[in-house]
Amino acid sequence: MKTSDELLVESFASKPSSLRIAIVTETFPPEVNGVAMTLGRIVDGLLERGHAVQVVRPRQARESMVSAREGLDEVLSRGVPLPAYGDLQFGLPSRLRLTRLWTEKRPDIVHVVTEGPLGWSAVAAARKLQLPITSSFHTNFQSYSPYYGVALLKAPIEAYLRKLHNRTQVTMVPTRAMMQELQARAYDNVMLLSRGVAHDLFSPTKRSPALRESWGVKPEDCVVMLVGRLAKEKNVGLVVSAFRAIQARMPAAKLVFVGDGPLRKPLEQSCPQAHFAGVRKHEDLAAHYASGDLFLFPSLTETFGNVVPEALASGLAVVSYASAAAKELIVCGENGVLVEAGDELGFVNASVTLATDLKKQSELRAAARQSVAHLAWEAVFETFVGILSNVLERHGRQFTQVNAMVSKAALGAPSQERLSHTHISPFL
Repeated sequence: MKTSDELLVESFASKPSSLRIAIVTETFPPEVNGVAMTLGRIVDGLLERGHAVQVVRPRQARESMVSAREGLDEVLSRGVPLPAYGDLQFGLPSRLRLTRLWTEKRPDIVHVVTEGPLGWSAVAAARKLQLPITSSFHTNFQSYSPYYGVALLKAPIEAYLRKLHNRTQVTMVPTRAMMQELQARAYDNVMLLSRGVAHDLFSPTKRSPALRESWGVKPEDCVVMLVGRLAKEKNVGLVVSAFRAIQARMPAAKLVFVGDGPLRKPLEQSCPQAHFAGVRKHEDLAAHYASGDLFLFPSLTETFGNVVPEALASGLAVVSYASAAAKELIVCGENGVLVEAGDELGFVNASVTLATDLKKQSELRAAARQSVAHLAWEAVFETFVGILSNVLERHGRQFTQVNAMVSKAALGAPSQERLSHTHISPFL
């Protein structure tokens, strides 16, 4: 019988691999958020290319068994609910246990995805073992602090994040603007790793008249959409304001929220006529995107914002602040509309103008999908591995020349069989 505080280790796959990567993260599929979905895609791409991946993460709420996947090892630790994100757990400090784990099963490189106590422990353990370390900057935690009444912590949080990332050999960011911003904030060795979009999944062809009918709208009615977490830092209130202004001109317009979060109940009370679809995944999510018309994205806390390229690939007319992914992907007036960051009145006016100008809306929707055709996950996978290989080379190891048998011996991997559900000491 497994106890909740046990550390579950499924060993690295035994087959020879180009690279053995230990990834440390607080979030991973099936959780639904931008970081988890991006990381899930990258891990899938690594596995398809023959790399072995070990994911170290907290066991999430309501999680039971972990499905075994060839080449993927999941190391589960105890976690504590993240404030204001009760459905997520952050990992507790575990430097000694990680040091023991990576001493026994030494990876080629450690990649830290999130910056909580578990991530800090991973950096400390990897440095102690002289392992090369890279990291990703996915979330502007210091920008979130004012939304949760802890604005005074903004400076300490920023100092913590900078110190953690500067203890790694590369920090990967998803946009050029973020790269320049972090460099200006004294972050070292910042490199660009963009994100892809699943063109085979998100497409205008997924539009569903039956789904629109279930929302109570006619083919000619305007459906305004927001996809994402319903939380303060996403600036959801501005979407509601813009929609009410649209509805004053177009009474049959419909507001559809796709996602969940702490603001859902207040929104249901203040917007009883809106449709709340909750969390949607895969083909169901693609159908929801494609069945909308106008996509509003007013967040100012994103490092990227996966929903923007997904909405564009789905053929929606997008109105967004000129920040993060939207600033790099949208040419205002050609494939979407950009508004100066923080200009709330401008955002509302742009939303009303586009909703009521059907000709312009049609032109933008026609151009949207092609404008993100260059965002292929295959290129992201190759760039990620390229960055890791460069770090390894600078660290004194040419991973392409490492003898597979030597690597397996260092990791203690069996030659013919995988170890499954092996237990070592619990983190706590």
